[in-house]
Amino acid sequence: MAPATQKKRKPAITLTRSDHERLSGLADSISSRNPAVADQLASELDRARVVDDRRISADVVRMGSRLRFTTDAGEDRTVTLVFPGDANIAEGKISVLTPIGAALIGLSAGQSIDWTALDGRTHRLTVESVELPAPAEAEARPA
Repeated sequence: MAPATQKKRKPAITLTRSDHERLSGLADSISSRNPAVADQLASELDRARVVDDRRISADVVRMGSRLRFTTDAGEDRTVTLVFPGDANIAEGKISVLTPIGAALIGLSAGQSIDWTALDGRTHRLTVESVELPAPAEAEARPA
């Protein structure tokens, strides 16, 4: 049996071609200002399976998706994953450039992932449900 402190393997993720292209450009554009965040996002993009926009499952988290997740700390939240210019914690809009936002992109309902918060602590979250992005949010361009 593996020790409890051993880091779990990251789950497989899927991204649409358009999200992958836009997020790659975003990671490149912030790499000099915030290399740690750019590297985290680029790492997620590198391991993603990229599919045609019309061939992605409805339960996969993509840009503009509204989703519900739970954490190992008992938190149960409903959020929308957005580009940085649209982020607003009070409205539940989480930027893909936050540790939790980068962890969520590409996950499917039922998948779990470990992520490291800004305070350096590791948490586990599970995606409970995913709603399709609204057409205006899916077409939004990064700021």
